[in-house]
Amino acid sequence: MIAIGKTDIGMIRKQNQDSYKYGTLGDGSVWAVVCDGMGGENGGEVASTLAVDSISQSIARGYRSDMTANSVRTMLLSAISAANIRVYDKAMSSELLSRMGTTVVAAVVAGGAAHIAYAGDSRVYLISGNMAEQVTKDHTMVQALVERGEITSDQAKNHPQKHVITRALGVEQGIEIDYCEVQAKEGDVLMICTDGLTNYVEESEMAEIVRRAGPDGCLEALINMANERGGTDNITIVAIFS
Repeated sequence: MIAIGKTDIGMIRKQNQDSYKYGTLGDGSVWAVVCDGMGGENGGEVASTLAVDSISQSIARGYRSDMTANSVRTMLLSAISAANIRVYDKAMSSELLSRMGTTVVAAVVAGGAAHIAYAGDSRVYLISGNMAEQVTKDHTMVQALVERGEITSDQAKNHPQKHVITRALGVEQGIEIDYCEVQAKEGDVLMICTDGLTNYVEESEMAEIVRRAGPDGCLEALINMANERGGTDNITIVAIFS
């Protein structure tokens, strides 16, 4: 497997409040963490960096090559829960950081399966052939309206409350974390990204660019497309090629 990552400040923001890390484990499995911070002048950057560092350390310490799928799930949920406490405690220690928090996606790809734990509106896509399928669910007010049938998916794309998230790491002492597991066969790509990308690039375009540009050029091409269409937010992408 090959993992690549890239972040960009975008065209409008003065700070990059996204953070990410990825790496390879002893048995050749790959892990990645992506966070999109929020809150105050510096709070978002502090929250996302602290969360990524904490979760990365937990994965490095806790992963074993003989782990079952349930053990990997438990490890990821525990890692995010521990990071939530660290970010929350940091926020409570300073008035300047009191409103900070971050979205989170943590993934381990091992044995042909992608194990994914997440909260917020950063997304994971599985790109297989010419199709990109969103495998996470946005934790946003607008997504809740879609699920209740009050608005359509097309209406959600331009809804004024599109960016109001309902879950974030570090905001409260506890956090509800979702988990999913998808099969990733040879040739598939798992793409983790913040909403700075998904606000501007459609799923079909993601798949086409990844297939055309490959590992060497796809991230730069995707970021350039988002920036050319507005670039109003930071853009972060990690792609894992199976």
